[in-house]
Amino acid sequence: MSTSKKEDPRTIRSREMFKEAVFSLLREDAALSNLTVQKVAARAGLNRTTFYLHYQDIQDLLTQITDAILKELSDKIVAFIHLEDLSEKQQLTQLLDYLYSNRDYLLTLFNINQFEEQLFLLLKQLVETRRKNSKANLPDDYVAIDIKTASLVGIIMWWIKKGLHFSSDYIANQIHLMYKV
Repeated sequence: MSTSKKEDPRTIRSREMFKEAVFSLLREDAALSNLTVQKVAARAGLNRTTFYLHYQDIQDLLTQITDAILKELSDKIVAFIHLEDLSEKQQLTQLLDYLYSNRDYLLTLFNINQFEEQLFLLLKQLVETRRKNSKANLPDDYVAIDIKTASLVGIIMWWIKKGLHFSSDYIANQIHLMYKV
């Protein structure tokens, strides 16, 4: 018998409202030190008591939001690692589509909680696994995994910050062309 209980829709709605509020405030002023429970609750249209039902403090709120986005991103990357019916470019396009649809959150997260480093670790796992599963015999002087991962993170971060006028398909194609063996 399963003991998992379904989360109350009001809880889900409140958490989403707090998340939207914190990102709205951070877009206006990126200084985390200026975030307060009062400001977040007011922006969400909820009271501080409701905030404290869900979070211990602002840092707890930020940690939970970041962890949720990282988990979703990690789940997507792990799913891509195990897909065999899509080409590498199609997988990359799907990952970029996900990043594009969450760009507002990601832009904010890039500035807090070492998100870039966590993105690096997730993408490194993807590069390592793809390389290990590759049928090609790679030369001894092939680009190191850390360098390849750093370039991918750099491209993705540039795209999210300044290059969104390019489609995810275009960026995936450019990355694919760069990394052809």
